[in-house]
Amino acid sequence: MISTGVAQLVEHWSPKPAVGSSSLSSRARKRIKVEKLKIYLRDVFVELKERTTWPTFKQLQKDSLLVLGASIAFALVIKIMNIAFEFIMDFIYDL
Repeated sequence: MISTGVAQLVEHWSPKPAVGSSSLSSRARKRIKVEKLKIYLRDVFVELKERTTWPTFKQLQKDSLLVLGASIAFALVIKIMNIAFEFIMDFIYDL
């Protein structure tokens, strides 16, 4: 039977320091991230250039006027509601 000392037992059960593993180094990870970013930006460019349907100037003007008209109508409805609410509150507080 071989006798082991206390120091050897402690060393055996103590956690070992981290040793380099097969994981990627930080430089390799950065390179992969840069490559992924390049691929993503190239795909975005292709999507915008070849697959996106852009409106004509005439259609853009028509849609802009439609949005302007809807915004003005919505603002008028809010203004009328505000006037009505103010009238009701004045009536309640004047009692």
